[in-house]
Amino acid sequence: MNDNMKMRALLKGEITEVKVLIGHPMETGRRKNDLEQVVPAHFIQLLTASLNGKPVLEAQWGTGISKNPYLTFHLRGAKVGDLIKVVWHDNKGQTGNGEASVSAG
Repeated sequence: MNDNMKMRALLKGEITEVKVLIGHPMETGRRKNDLEQVVPAHFIQLLTASLNGKPVLEAQWGTGISKNPYLTFHLRGAKVGDLIKVVWHDNKGQTGNGEASVSAG
């Protein structure tokens, strides 16, 4: 797992709840620092999630997402031990990823 991402996936009945916390500045490009200089835009543009390699979620984000984004989503069809992987790409070409095994909730 990447140091800047924390994940958890819990199977509750037939539904798996996935929670993801991403460490990212998510700058809009409109904020000024203490020296009155504009802080350049730096934000996640694309986030994808997969279950055992099969895509289950794709989100296109912009500057309206807060710093250190927290994402929760639900999916069906996962079993205990299945692997969920989340990958993001930002506007500066950086990327991050994280993995979590589904556990019983």
